[in-house]
Amino acid sequence: MGTLGSPNPARLEVPTPPGYLRAVPPAAILSPTWKRGLDIGLIVLSLPVVLPVSLAIALLIRVVSRGPILFRQERVGLQGRPFMCYKFRSMHTDADTKVHEGHLEKLMKSGKPMVKMDSHGDPRVIPCGAVLRAAGLDEIPQLLNVLRGEMSLVGPRPCLPFEAKQYQPWQHERFHTLPGLTGLWQVSGKNRTTFEEMIALDIAYARSKNPWLDLKIMLLTPAALWVQLREKLRRR
Repeated sequence: MGTLGSPNPARLEVPTPPGYLRAVPPAAILSPTWKRGLDIGLIVLSLPVVLPVSLAIALLIRVVSRGPILFRQERVGLQGRPFMCYKFRSMHTDADTKVHEGHLEKLMKSGKPMVKMDSHGDPRVIPCGAVLRAAGLDEIPQLLNVLRGEMSLVGPRPCLPFEAKQYQPWQHERFHTLPGLTGLWQVSGKNRTTFEEMIALDIAYARSKNPWLDLKIMLLTPAALWVQLREKLRRR
C-alpha cells in the first residue's frame, strides 16, 4: 500500500502550551477557501457513483436489520465544536456504546496499535456491517456533513466527546482543521499506529494542509481501504 509515512510524535516537535486553543487567533484555524471549493467540486463529480451505491447500501441495511438506515452520533469538529455526524448504521440498534468507549480508553493509554473492536468479530455488528466498515462505505453519509461545512473530505477523523475530554492540552491542535472522511493517518498505517502516532499525524496535517496534499491523500485512500478490506476478509 502506498503511504505518506508514520512520523514519530517526538520528531514533529509538537508544542505543549497551557492555553492550547484559546491562545490561537481564530483566523489561524479557519478552513481555507480552497478546501471548501475542492470538497464541493469533488462531491458533485462523484454523485453519479455515490447515489446508486448509497441506495444499494440503504436497501441492504433495510433487509438485514430492523431499525433506521442512518446512525447519528455527536462528534467534535473544528475548534472543538460539537456536531452531529452521519453514518450508515452497521450495528444493531441496541448496541452498547460504552463497550467501544472502554476499548478506546485502553488504546489511548496502552501505546498499542489502534486495532478496531470488530477486527476479530463483534456481535454488535449487523450482517455485512463488518464489510461496510472495512471498505469505508458506512461513512458515505458524512458527505452531508461535508456539504454542511462540518467536515471536509480530508482531515483528522472526528472524535467522540468522550475521547476529546481525555486529550492532553497539546493534542487539541488536531482541532485546528476540519475533520475528514479520510486523512493522513488513514493512509499512513491507521490500525498499525498507536494513539499518539495518530495524533501526531493529525497535527502534521493541520499544520501543512494544502490542495496537493489533499489530492495525494485522496488518491492513496482506495489502496488503503483495499488493504483494510482484504485483511478483514482474510480473517473471516
